[in-house]
Amino acid sequence: MLSIIFTLFTTVIAVATFLPLWRNSHWSIRVFDFPRLQLAVLAALLLIAQLVFLDLTQPLSKTLVVVAGSSLLAQLWWILPYTAIWRKEVKDARNRHPERTLTILTSNVLTPNRNAEALLALVETHKPDVLVTLESDQWWENQLAVLEGDMPYTIKCPLDNLYGMHVFSRLPLSETEVCFLIEEKVPSMHALVELSTGDKVRIHFVHPAPPSPTENDESKERDAELVIVGRSVADSEEPIIVTGDLNDVAWSPTTRLFRKVSGLLDPRVGRGFYSTFHADYRLLRWPLDHLFHSHHFTLSSITRLPSIGSDHFPLLTQVALAPARGQDQEPLAEDGDDRNRARALAREQGASKHDVPEPGE
Repeated sequence: MLSIIFTLFTTVIAVATFLPLWRNSHWSIRVFDFPRLQLAVLAALLLIAQLVFLDLTQPLSKTLVVVAGSSLLAQLWWILPYTAIWRKEVKDARNRHPERTLTILTSNVLTPNRNAEALLALVETHKPDVLVTLESDQWWENQLAVLEGDMPYTIKCPLDNLYGMHVFSRLPLSETEVCFLIEEKVPSMHALVELSTGDKVRIHFVHPAPPSPTENDESKERDAELVIVGRSVADSEEPIIVTGDLNDVAWSPTTRLFRKVSGLLDPRVGRGFYSTFHADYRLLRWPLDHLFHSHHFTLSSITRLPSIGSDHFPLLTQVALAPARGQDQEPLAEDGDDRNRARALAREQGASKHDVPEPGE
């Protein structure tokens, strides 16, 4: 009986671990990209229980131990880069000159959430240079209008379909554009932000739709949007930031593909998960809100802020413009298979990197 129970649990863990290796884009497959930390913990507990309770002289017991151990190692391969034992991908900032730093607060507010005061309080406390809100509708636009005294540069796209987006900035914005790159009701925003030094940073705000039973059956739309943005910024030599709710975890194959084709860096590597979703369920959290940047920046700080009543925690990131110090920071290496896969994903959606605005080019 004990062997049957362990066989069942080991099979479930193994399927959840290795099924995502199949490049099937259906949500029922891609959902297993998300809970890798949770699955790693379960695999570790299962392995310990097997070693304690099974008769390891039996072939079946040995097989179960090998499968559980392999599942644990596979999960760790994906998530260990987001722990302190890994080498940092982005260097710590040395000289934090205010005029050369850029602080961005990224917040998925959750459209039905009506606790605007909590977000306004965070803005007052942390005074970001740029605030980007996701899922913000006309009600949220009205509540956040009080920010325009201190943050007069704005981009607005209020929608009531969970994909509204707003940007408020203390720093000048230029060449602003709202685009619907893949889906007609899912916007992205693109602009140049000018630091007080006169340096300009190309910035892209994105929030592609996730694969899920209530959204898109497959991840193809999300994946295509990410890769065309990634391929677009790869051609640029200017400082670049991409931020938003990617509806994808930091360690997934798609986000790794985005990092490879874009050449952008992830400041969480070697530092932590900074899991922003789900704010209400401690045991079911993973990093969905992201900020990636070019080698021109080093990291001053990255912080998950307190809940504002949304299902996402806000993410506050401060980067320092330091091209000389950051020039030897190495992104994930791209190979021919990555390039071909990125092109195929875009082509399947009839999209191209040329669809993405290129402020400053």
